[in-house]
Amino acid sequence: MSNHPLQRPPAEITYAGELARLQEQDRDPRPPGWLLSLNAIRRFILGDASMGISRKMVAPVAAIERMLVTLATGRGLMLVGEPGTAKSMLSELLAAAVSGDSKLTIQGGASITEDQIKYSWNYALLINEGPSPRALVPAPLYQGMQQGKLVRFEEMTRAPLEVQDCLLGMLSDRVMAVPELSAEHAMLYARAGFNIIATANTRDRGVNEMSTALKRRFDFETVFPIMDFAQELELVAQRSAALLELSGISQHVPEPVLELLVTTFRDLRASLQQGGNEMDKLNAVMSTAEAVNVAHAVGVRAWFLEQRSGNPADLVECIAGTIVKDNEDDRNKLQRYFEQKVARREGRHWQDYYAARHRLP
Repeated sequence: MSNHPLQRPPAEITYAGELARLQEQDRDPRPPGWLLSLNAIRRFILGDASMGISRKMVAPVAAIERMLVTLATGRGLMLVGEPGTAKSMLSELLAAAVSGDSKLTIQGGASITEDQIKYSWNYALLINEGPSPRALVPAPLYQGMQQGKLVRFEEMTRAPLEVQDCLLGMLSDRVMAVPELSAEHAMLYARAGFNIIATANTRDRGVNEMSTALKRRFDFETVFPIMDFAQELELVAQRSAALLELSGISQHVPEPVLELLVTTFRDLRASLQQGGNEMDKLNAVMSTAEAVNVAHAVGVRAWFLEQRSGNPADLVECIAGTIVKDNEDDRNKLQRYFEQKVARREGRHWQDYYAARHRLP
């Protein structure tokens, strides 16, 4: 067995100690099939210093409470927002806290089929024995109903409409028909605790718009970008440090470099007034999640190439691939940002940042 650490352990493994501590001390009533009460899950997501529970999301308390109430009532929960606003991470945290298992996940896409959501067949057994429970291969939705757990449907609006609508019966009647089987195996009734958390980003709106019938079975909650600079800086520092540790790097990205990164992302995230000319929004996704990835890249570049901590020049090298990609218009906007905004900022780290602008592609 390999001794290499997991690249990306699920939330129930990463926060196993916190979940166990919360479950041990949880005295509040909990919905049927849930591992924790609503109050305990709120503390798990938003943090509780008195219990040593770390904050994992920057989100309004009221929004988290609405999400939990939605799931407790049995309605599906749809998280919508800009790409990179941590919708997937939030759905994972909710599934880990409610069910102790965030791995029942459906990844939406143009090629997904109904059997990847509900169930398929072991064709060797199917040929030899005919349709039987032993030949059935359960997919995430079948497992979630059978075990009473939350199922995550990522990027639902990227799935074809006919695939999306196969959820209607499960969300309404809490039953899945298996017409190939007979007697008691022909109908699968959901156990207490089953529900669906779906995500959709606003840039994909209209790709495969959900039907009105399906929308009625979900409560929608918008996940917004982090508005407070200090909170975003803290989150980027915390998450990038964790990623660097997984990469075997003990050095953290210095705070002045993280300040440059977060400020750049926040400046470019919205329209700016630069010398009287309005800069339009970039086509690139300027999210907190992308900022974390850039900070991780800065640390990796500095350590593995030169065994040092990251500096502003490293940031210029790493930020271009995230912002520019293959869009010439975004390249021009980034260069204009350096000339019109970075050049006017005070501080040694800003001067070094500007001096490294020649590293932009």
